[in-house]
Amino acid sequence: MTQRPTTGTPETTDTPDLLDPELWTGRIFSDGWRDAAADAPVTEPATGAELGRVGVASPADVAEATERAARAQRDWAALPHRERARVLRRAGDVLESHASQVQDWLIRESGSIPAKAAIEVSVSVRECEEAAALASAPLGELLPTDQDRLSLTRRVPVGVVGVIAPFNFPLILAMRSIAPALALGNAVVLKPDPRTSVSAGAAIARIFEEAGLPEGLLHVLPGGADTGQALVTDPRVRVISFTGSTAAGRAVGELAARHLKRAHLELGGNSAFIVLDDADLDAAVGLGAWGSFLHSGQICMASGRHLVHSSLAGEYVERLAAKAEALPVGDPATGEVALGPIIDARQVERVHELVTATVKAGARLAAGGTHEGLFYRPTVLADVTRDMPAYAQEVFGPVAPVLAFDTLDEAAELAADSEYGLSLGITTSDVGKGMALAERIPSGMAHINDQTVNDEAVSPFGGVGNSGFGRVGGPAANIESFTETRWITVRTRAAVYPF
Repeated sequence: MTQRPTTGTPETTDTPDLLDPELWTGRIFSDGWRDAAADAPVTEPATGAELGRVGVASPADVAEATERAARAQRDWAALPHRERARVLRRAGDVLESHASQVQDWLIRESGSIPAKAAIEVSVSVRECEEAAALASAPLGELLPTDQDRLSLTRRVPVGVVGVIAPFNFPLILAMRSIAPALALGNAVVLKPDPRTSVSAGAAIARIFEEAGLPEGLLHVLPGGADTGQALVTDPRVRVISFTGSTAAGRAVGELAARHLKRAHLELGGNSAFIVLDDADLDAAVGLGAWGSFLHSGQICMASGRHLVHSSLAGEYVERLAAKAEALPVGDPATGEVALGPIIDARQVERVHELVTATVKAGARLAAGGTHEGLFYRPTVLADVTRDMPAYAQEVFGPVAPVLAFDTLDEAAELAADSEYGLSLGITTSDVGKGMALAERIPSGMAHINDQTVNDEAVSPFGGVGNSGFGRVGGPAANIESFTETRWITVRTRAAVYPF
């Protein structure tokens, strides 16, 4: 069970508390959520306070959930598309009407600043709206044939989809798979990160419960690695949609392949933000700060490598450092801050180790590099080389390493020199030059005159290399991800063969 935060929760007189346990009917949840033998605290990283407790699902709960989901899915897929669309539209409306409550949980549970929480809710509403339209999308094509028959393809639901969501943008990164999977006629079993089991678990379940989703189609199972492994290996789950680290994604992909099922893996990144010699420096500094420091850098798309033309590099570092020093860091539930807490002590230790190792290797600490508890100051590292830890590795913290280049060829080579290939940002006054440079750098996404952190419900999202494979977002990618292709032929009379 979860409880609402004891402090800091907005007063809402127009709508009931979406996450009040007294209002839950239990139709959405597997028994493992309510009756689990073990439970775990919901902790506020900014204060260490316990906000409530949630049940911890076991592998046995996964088996029960997938069995129920498989039964319910057949009737759901058989409904007219307008019925599925109606539920998705209602889900968007429910989320929008309870936005302040969900935003508060994102702030308290994941350390989001209010602006980031608002963006997350807004995009998640759009995910539901776009999924509603997806329910009536064309799902087949007419094929040419040499025989006297009609030949066509039809996209059909895969059945049960497993979704494993992370802590950093927990609502969006769960909803962008759940909503289209349901709209296309599937059932879903969701395993949220245990650190965000409310904002990426209970909230989603309650949204769809209020929207009228039939019983058995969505199961929320907070749990650890054993729960995730059971979900990946369960024979009733035909597609896994995983968002998380590259190391964990590699294990998920291997396990899924062994069980002959598809896995869509959205993994880590160390995305390059390139500032060309003709860039507007003020704009570039603003973009670089947002790309590296939003949500304390805990974003797979974060601008992890700042590649700046040598004619601008010195001033860029000076201005970015000044901006970093001026950004307030603190509890986003109680103050106007730009950066909230890192999710936990283990991640803070890793961030700090990478920063200190980079400085020890010869980089200059231009700003930041310190922390109080889980609050890490936005950090700028100058004079870095490509082999230094905070440049070469994904930091997942508010760190901006700056490396200078002299030519477009060098910029292209530096940006492409990474095991990852998720997002790319280029800022320049010559859009054609920026487009041409982007063509030379492998990445799943590229943004000219913008930083690397971008997402829209209507656009395909994903990377190349160690950033994963598969796409979610937009009609084409979602249909590809959550349906199977069936070939169908029809004759007016029975075919005749030689024997």
